Amino acid sequence: MFKKEKFKIIILSLIVLACAFVWYAVYREDRHGVLTVSFLDVGQGDAIFIDAPNGNQVLIDAGPDKKVLRSLSEVMPFYDHEIDLIALSHPHTDHIAGFLDILPRYLVSGFIESGVSAKTPEYISLKKLTGENNIKEIEALRGMKIDLGGGATMDVLLPGQNSSKDNPHEGMMVLRLVYGDTSFLLTGDLENATEDMLVYLEGENIKSDVLKVGHHGSKNATHPMLLGNVKPEYAVISVGVKNMYGHPATETLERIEKFEIPVLRTDEEGTITIKSDGEKIIVLP
Repeated sequence: MFKKEKFKIIILSLIVLACAFVWYAVYREDRHGVLTVSFLDVGQGDAIFIDAPNGNQVLIDAGPDKKVLRSLSEVMPFYDHEIDLIALSHPHTDHIAGFLDILPRYLVSGFIESGVSAKTPEYISLKKLTGENNIKEIEALRGMKIDLGGGATMDVLLPGQNSSKDNPHEGMMVLRLVYGDTSFLLTGDLENATEDMLVYLEGENIKSDVLKVGHHGSKNATHPMLLGNVKPEYAVISVGVKNMYGHPATETLERIEKFEIPVLRTDEEGTITIKSDGEKIIVLP
């Protein structure tokens, strides 16, 4: 009799746990009309995770190694192993290598890239994985609009033409994420000449609440003309602690400071998460 009662208690406990898990999942899946953008702490590299208001998920770049897995686990539910779209701003190791650890572990539906031709082992391996997993591939081109759902869209601002023969920084994919009255300018490793081209093409249309500072705060990026047109509330720098390149450069930080723009850095704060309800943005503590 005692064993039977004990068995009933175990079964009842399992049912309660299962119900709790279901309600937890339901709560997590309801975004309550909020867009979440997380600039992941992946060391000296870039990785940006976007959780759209309807639950669609995008990962732009993936950092230099498997650190991205740990960072993703901090912003995604433990049971979620699906990413709707991965995007590669350009095929440099500190932006691409982490995808090689992600694709074997996550179900990915689509892949968009700048189209820059690369013969690196990481790029060849990534293309092999996207083919083996039947992931739909898209080549980005200026003028494309990607509907993320729930009212959030992502505009391709660059490259402006076929970039297969460009060097990676000249053929950079630049995206502007828009939700309601709020926006994020995501620049990859955008530098001088391409910054000027972007400003020439878009002018004040690139105004955004958040600027992802180009090339980890390199001295060759984020010049006054760009800052003056973007006019961001925040500048986010994705950078590794005490990295060998000296990023972010003092000159760049001084330029941003002159515009009185608060700077958020992954080497100082870890993953930086910003939410938008379509009217205002909030930086999570």
